[in-house]
Amino acid sequence: MPTERPSTPPPQAGSLKPGVLPRSPLMPEQVKRIEVNRLKAKALRDQREAEARKEAAPTSLQRSSSNLAAGQKRPHSAISTSKVPANLRDGRSTDPAKNGGFRPLDDIQPARNFTKYVEYDFSKMTDTKGGFMTVEDDPHNKALHAPNAEDKPAHMTLKEWERHQLLRSLRDQKAGPFEPGLSVLKKDENKVCRECGSMELDWKWEEIFGCAVCNACKEKVPEKYSLLTKTEAKEDYLLTDPELKDDELLPHLERPNPHKATWNNMMLYLRYQVEEYAFTKKWGSAEALDKEFAKRETEKKKRKEDKFKSKLHELKKKTRVEAYRRSRQAGGGGGEFGDEVGRGGKHTHVWGRSVENEETGMGVKTCVECGMEVEELEF
Repeated sequence: MPTERPSTPPPQAGSLKPGVLPRSPLMPEQVKRIEVNRLKAKALRDQREAEARKEAAPTSLQRSSSNLAAGQKRPHSAISTSKVPANLRDGRSTDPAKNGGFRPLDDIQPARNFTKYVEYDFSKMTDTKGGFMTVEDDPHNKALHAPNAEDKPAHMTLKEWERHQLLRSLRDQKAGPFEPGLSVLKKDENKVCRECGSMELDWKWEEIFGCAVCNACKEKVPEKYSLLTKTEAKEDYLLTDPELKDDELLPHLERPNPHKATWNNMMLYLRYQVEEYAFTKKWGSAEALDKEFAKRETEKKKRKEDKFKSKLHELKKKTRVEAYRRSRQAGGGGGEFGDEVGRGGKHTHVWGRSVENEETGMGVKTCVECGMEVEELEF
């Protein structure tokens, strides 16, 4: 029989390093022992899961789900937060024995920067498409829920509300039952009208202007007791805003603006008080006021004339440049700047006499032919 030549066994993939013998295959007893240990570990894991479900351990708070089988859902008791261990690092848990281990929302204090923060539930609000919230949707707005003084209260009838408005207007005007009383025993202390001596005074004017005058004399003497607006006092008597805003210097009466309700209230001044301050304290006399008024009007007129002359001068310059440009485009002659227009030669300026400009104080020479002006400074 021919002898068989021994062959080298093929290399196995398990040999990572040269010179290292491959691992021998497992024996049947070893395979059996491994399988038994795997089954015991699985049974022990199932037992621990059953105990955990009975104790309702909060596995969701522990962030651990490795002990669940694939595809298995956690029960509700596993994610319940009714029982929290004392050693759990949870911001909501302050005392495990109180409130089930959680702090109620009433005990949570906001940060100092968010004490006035109001959280709105936009899902329950009405979209008005106007960019504002209604009274029902904004219960925290004090301005919306504040009662309006001009509206009739709900507990009042219409007659009671009319009587209330009448009493309020009489109280503001100090008339009727709210008029200051007159004493018979102290006649010297009673205030009388400065014109006719009557006791029927306008107490509103006496309170605001300090002027004791009756309603009849106000109508009889309008050159003293008529009211001036703030604009009239500024334009006619040349008073300033700080003077008109000083209540001690010039008291004023405020009324709603008749031109537009949203504008500022009118400030009304008593004519004789304005004239007394303007003539005696500020300008000295009526003639001095007239001189100042004429001076300001002259300056105003001069400023308007200077403005008109400057604009006219600029317009002339633009007109000359535009006419020269059109003549060149039309091919009607013309050359470079400085050439004599219409003659084709070099223009030579013929300067006139130097005239002093009142504004700048410099001498100005003007060309007789082309009108060019040059300023001249003399040393």
